[in-house]
Amino acid sequence: MEYRQLGGSGLYVPVLCLGTATFGGTNGFEGWGHTQVDEARRMINLCLDAGVNLFDTADAYSDGLSETILGKAVEGLRNKLLISTKATFNLNPEGRNAMGSSRFHLIEACEASLKRLNTDHIDIYHMHGFDANTPVEETLRALDDLITAGKIRYIACSNFSGWHLMKALSVSERYGWSRYVAQQVHYSLLNREFEWELMPLGIDQKVGSIIWSPLSAGRLGGRYRRNNPIPADGRVARGGSPIPDEATSYERLYNIMDVLDEIAEETGHSVAQCALNWLLQRPTVSSLIIGASTEEQLKQNLEAVGWNLTPEQVKRLDNASQVTPIYPYWHQAQFPFFYLFRCQV
Repeated sequence: MEYRQLGGSGLYVPVLCLGTATFGGTNGFEGWGHTQVDEARRMINLCLDAGVNLFDTADAYSDGLSETILGKAVEGLRNKLLISTKATFNLNPEGRNAMGSSRFHLIEACEASLKRLNTDHIDIYHMHGFDANTPVEETLRALDDLITAGKIRYIACSNFSGWHLMKALSVSERYGWSRYVAQQVHYSLLNREFEWELMPLGIDQKVGSIIWSPLSAGRLGGRYRRNNPIPADGRVARGGSPIPDEATSYERLYNIMDVLDEIAEETGHSVAQCALNWLLQRPTVSSLIIGASTEEQLKQNLEAVGWNLTPEQVKRLDNASQVTPIYPYWHQAQFPFFYLFRCQV
């Protein structure tokens, strides 16, 4: 398994990470999966055998049940692995202070996550989203205090816009507090908006990228094509996708699938493995979060590493998945010599 440095930190993470949103399957996550402790333990051992030692969860997944199952499944293995979890969101808040990124909520949320995970520290603690109601200084000082207390090791953010992240980095630098070393973002062949601003920011500021839903909630998994569209009563319709259907262009999906089918035949790897491998060759990408509802699906996803698409194959996928960006990014793309990275137009 390849390991990559996480942003500008000294932490190395595997290029694949097991996401545990499928653990539990309650309180709004019924369409995601229903993995329980015994199967979770088997999946974790499969990952460790393959060199994958990073496991991602969140307090919002199944109202904390995902963390509880993960904690039970890693009993006796804690010193062999890294745990990433998140705060800010609360799907069932009991009072206005039971959500957000305030000092009040973050301290309570961190303690609750530690208890559910049955551990004394969290390796990577993400702000699951940006809380515009709480001063950035309050959030970052609380996180820095949690690091000083030994409760968390590194901090990261998720689903921030470019200005959210840059403001946070500036505040951390101003006061000498711990900075976000990574951003957990949505990025795939089908959804490339990350390249417009967040990726160049990551390059410039040495912020690593941990990719969620790298197969666009299964749309790039190999099942769906022009002659076999996504069923109206499938996973997306059942609420099993974090990506709204309106954010997807199905014509682009089918064009991408045409090229993925060709490259899968050329490489001897599955469509999903090729789609994941394309992501691993993009700037700032440190790790891909792979989800799995079955052990066989997990084994297949683990085969996405240990080989590389050729530059020519990457180019073909670039062309098939390109989309004209919104302003000002289409204007910036006309002057590539000024920018560290630009999406194709």
